[in-house]
Amino acid sequence: MELSFTFIIAIAVALFMGLNIGGNNAAASMGAAYGAKVRTKYQAVILIGIFSVLGAVISGGEVIKTLGTGILPAGTIVLKGAIIAVAASGITVFLANLMRVPISTSQAAVGSVVGIGFFFGASKINAPFIGYIISWWVISPILAWLLAYLMGKYLYTHILIWLADHHESDASIRRSLNVLLTISGCYVAYSAGANNAANAVGPFVGAGIIGTIPGAIFGGLAIGLGALVLGGRVLDTVGKEITELCVIRATFVEFTSAFIVHIASIKGIPVSLGEIVAAGIIGIGCANSGMHIVKGDVVKKILIAWVVSPLLAGILAFGFMTLL
Repeated sequence: MELSFTFIIAIAVALFMGLNIGGNNAAASMGAAYGAKVRTKYQAVILIGIFSVLGAVISGGEVIKTLGTGILPAGTIVLKGAIIAVAASGITVFLANLMRVPISTSQAAVGSVVGIGFFFGASKINAPFIGYIISWWVISPILAWLLAYLMGKYLYTHILIWLADHHESDASIRRSLNVLLTISGCYVAYSAGANNAANAVGPFVGAGIIGTIPGAIFGGLAIGLGALVLGGRVLDTVGKEITELCVIRATFVEFTSAFIVHIASIKGIPVSLGEIVAAGIIGIGCANSGMHIVKGDVVKKILIAWVVSPLLAGILAFGFMTLL
């Protein structure tokens, strides 16, 4: 009876985390297009839901293995530890959703697993691999910012000229760009599902409670549901409150973000979709309005949350383990 009750708690905690991932990072996948007024909020969250599930099921296995057994040895985290790991990161992301801040669910998930590792002894933590993950966290948003800035500064005008030369009217240009932006947004949502499903189910896979494929399916469905239920709030922050976006700039941000996250997923590295998308949008804003945009209140709020999220999740996980 106790085991079955604990298992129900595990399912509830994983679902809670998946819902919040869908409302936070997965919602950010359509923030650029929403800000460019190409898709409505309802259309955005529907597409996020569908393609997040596909990404988790088809390409989510490697990152799930990383959070399950890559940071701590297999068998270190048992069922109760897995519940605590996911609950600690879920609480962290839930607080971010309340504040409408697109923080890194991946950083929160990794932070909670590392917190449990410290409880059992720092020697159990795969420190070189953690360093490798952190290097991706630093490089990926910088790369997204740089590519977006260069595009906005040096390529945007040339793209406009090319479009004018190859289309008969403004309406024809808009139709082509809207189709391209829809494809890019779906690619981002797919990459989000591939990378972020692990944040909800990785520790449970590591504890041997669920297999990688069933875990990917469950995580993807939870993320998709979270996008439908909670996704609208963060869409407003990412899509409208940082900088104004046109369709061309939004398309570039989405394709760039999707590519970076997809490569990370293939390598099994949990990265932050929200961080990468927001960095790309900030890069476009800097090219448009100057570097002073980095000092904006919204940007500072996001940066603070990125630093706090893994620390808070790790402290919560360590504290919960100590209490139990």
